[in-house]
Amino acid sequence: MGAVELTVADLDRTLDYWQNKIGLRVLDREKDRASLGGDTALVRFVEEPGARPSVGHTGLFHVALLVPDRPSLARWLSHAARDRVPLTGLSDHRVSEAIYLQDPDNHGIEIYADRPREQWEGHVADLLTTLPLDTDDLLGVLDDPAAEPFDGLPDRTVVGHTHLRVANVDDTVAFYRDLLGFGLMAQLGPQAAFLSAGGYHHHIGANTWESAGSSPAPPGMATLRHAAIAFPDTEERDRVAARVADDGQEPTERDDGVLVHDPSGNALLLTAPA
Repeated sequence: MGAVELTVADLDRTLDYWQNKIGLRVLDREKDRASLGGDTALVRFVEEPGARPSVGHTGLFHVALLVPDRPSLARWLSHAARDRVPLTGLSDHRVSEAIYLQDPDNHGIEIYADRPREQWEGHVADLLTTLPLDTDDLLGVLDDPAAEPFDGLPDRTVVGHTHLRVANVDDTVAFYRDLLGFGLMAQLGPQAAFLSAGGYHHHIGANTWESAGSSPAPPGMATLRHAAIAFPDTEERDRVAARVADDGQEPTERDDGVLVHDPSGNALLLTAPA
């Protein structure tokens, strides 16, 4: 997965939050736009003054930042406890351990670390669940959590998955599986589905918990502009874009990729190395 681009109401407020609370660095900024990440861009923001949080529409459920190891997740949690960063959830999904929060525009964020792949590969549908996170055990990997320094998320942090609010799960599965080529790893009836490439537990999450039958957010709301999906080369990207076109869409060619939309109106930027 590539960077997620979001509309925000106040770019200065957003940059303060994502730098000081989340731990990303500003990679570039010009007027009403900015990119943040570590060694690569993970999130991009476009300011629309006065934009209101999007509630009850399709769009982003959360962008999930995958840290390279469990100690990195423990260091982030110790920072959140010391600096009183408000959280919305702490979960053990058996395939991963995850911490949830929301930024000032109500954009969902997950910071997580995978459990060793050999513990879940090939068994995602049987294992994927939500249990309370054992925070004592997680913090126990640190010598002294209260004194553990936090200099931001490590450079090897990536967008591990993007979780979307969708209008209909079956339509979503058909699009991401049959047109884009992801494998269906697990599905919770009409409520949620998890899809991936290469046997990962999920690169795309989709749910209808807040958005069943809904449409994209109207203008004037802080919402998803697009989520990027990175292909290994332009040939594969163009093959996928052609399948989307054959299905009736008109993909938009851009300098940075090809823009398509899923059945819920969520915009996807298909990218490939230059």
